[in-house]
Amino acid sequence: MIKWDGHSHTKFCKHGHPDELERYLDRAIALGFERYSVTEHPPLPEKLVPDEGLMAELAMDFAEMPAYFEYVRDCKNRYEGRIDVAVGLEIDYLHDNFAFTQRVAEPWADLLEDCVVSVHYLPGRGGMRCIDYKPDDFKTNLLDYYGSMEKVVGEYFDHVELAIESAIRLPGRKRLGHIGLIEKFGRALPPIDEEQVRERLERVVPLLARTGVGVDVNTAGLRVETCGKPYVPEWFIRVCTAAGIECVYGSDSHKPEQVGLGWDYFEQAMRGA
Repeated sequence: MIKWDGHSHTKFCKHGHPDELERYLDRAIALGFERYSVTEHPPLPEKLVPDEGLMAELAMDFAEMPAYFEYVRDCKNRYEGRIDVAVGLEIDYLHDNFAFTQRVAEPWADLLEDCVVSVHYLPGRGGMRCIDYKPDDFKTNLLDYYGSMEKVVGEYFDHVELAIESAIRLPGRKRLGHIGLIEKFGRALPPIDEEQVRERLERVVPLLARTGVGVDVNTAGLRVETCGKPYVPEWFIRVCTAAGIECVYGSDSHKPEQVGLGWDYFEQAMRGA
């Protein structure tokens, strides 16, 4: 099994850290990683979410895309022979707006090696709302809007299934990002029915197998106080592996010191699989 971090961010992330990519890569090399996928947030439609302050923190502008790809490709070339740097994006599933996703990805199709497709936004109060912003925002703009956690979770997994179907039209290796992100605020909101989550995860497995879309085994939830666990359960990794679905560790690092966190969880889960 190649030691691979398949989900990471850079100084181009508006809610990330200004450190240079070299610091992330040097840490990855020191930890024994052989491949490192850089998957920054690409542009989003204007006014996707009603909160203008939040909107400014979410993603790159179109004007920054050439510099981002040049930056990562330069590091890829300079680190050749030490670590395989893969050029990628974390692309948001935008409900009923795949034309925008194509506008983002198509100009860079020849360069894209990895596409992590994630569900960060659901229809909510006043428009689309970010599911992983703040617990109070989730409660006001999603929970109160849908009326129950069961309905929010159901809507989320409906979007996950649509995201998988859309991912197959993207270039490079495709993975579904942090499938359990809906549980980020599990300790701060009304409880989520784990049986509902398990049933929806089981329903996703044949869809992943049919489309060839992999799984981002994202461990970032371990460092989130309101979550305290990886976003992908161990049993799901075992089931996916048995079904031939590629599972790739993802630190989702937004700071150099986050590279490699939770690798031991992934390694143990894969050994069990």
